[in-house]
Amino acid sequence: MSKTLCWALGFAAALTLAAACSRTQATADAGEYMKILNVSYDVSRDFYKEYNPLFVREFKKIRPDIDLHIQQSHGGSSKQAMSVANGLPADVVTMNQTSDIDTLAQRGLVASDWADSLPNQAVPFSSATVFLVRKGNPKDITDWHVLADSDVKVVFANPKTSGNGRYAFLSLYGYALKTYGSQTEAETFTRKVLANVPMFENGSRAASTSFTQREIGDVLVTLENEANFISRNLLPDQFEIVYPSYTAEAESPVAVVESVTAKKGTREAARAYLQYLWSDPAQELAAKMYFRPGNAEILARHRTDFPKLNTFRPNETLGSWPEIMTNFFADGGIFDRLNTR
Repeated sequence: MSKTLCWALGFAAALTLAAACSRTQATADAGEYMKILNVSYDVSRDFYKEYNPLFVREFKKIRPDIDLHIQQSHGGSSKQAMSVANGLPADVVTMNQTSDIDTLAQRGLVASDWADSLPNQAVPFSSATVFLVRKGNPKDITDWHVLADSDVKVVFANPKTSGNGRYAFLSLYGYALKTYGSQTEAETFTRKVLANVPMFENGSRAASTSFTQREIGDVLVTLENEANFISRNLLPDQFEIVYPSYTAEAESPVAVVESVTAKKGTREAARAYLQYLWSDPAQELAAKMYFRPGNAEILARHRTDFPKLNTFRPNETLGSWPEIMTNFFADGGIFDRLNTR
């Protein structure tokens, strides 16, 4: 039996268990109103806007006595994680970097083994860092090396507050290491590119707005799903995507906030909400919203939308995520040293 099928069956089992666990409360309060909060990162909002009603319809089939409502909160991934750490009552977190969820696990809000509780280390789909340029690519931007040219203005989110921004910076730095071979040369190149960034927006959607609506910069370095959403849906025929020769794979890990769901009595609904991300309808929706599905068969069906890329996982190339966060993004780290504006 495939892992995907196992987890699809697991979803049904979770809903059955949810019925057993909350039957007493539901009986006492017929038509029970239940609300769960998904705290997520900037550019996932369009996916979850469509996923939530999809899940609610499925949940309603098995729990018609529960009136389930899902609320969303979006922002820079790390800022969102800190909001949860500081008391935002999230039932689930759906981030774009494992270190943000690890931070919550270290504080006892998320289970320490959260990454082992769902398939593929709790990553239902992924993305990659790409370039979005204006129609016709007037600056002839073909790869990272062009971003160091003095007449090219580069836009991406602040790596200190945004997971999207971190993937952008790590993609740039990873390319430089692979291309130039030494840390000194890689840092010299990276410093040149950062000097071409007029500003760092706090979140990826703010960076997209600056590039597309305020017309700041010549290239937006962002995630593939965001670039596709802009160029195909939001502002068609105004922008196009350029795929760099080497770039970081961006994962989208998810977890239940156990400390909150235990108090609210929403644990099983929250677990089912995340488990359903591996269902075929959810994986198809991910592809529709330009995320790369974790289901290999569904990804293959959408291969024309997702060209093959030469990617690397930052935590396998540049150190573990805790090391990356300390070495690159802590105060005085590599990013601060190279960002000499």
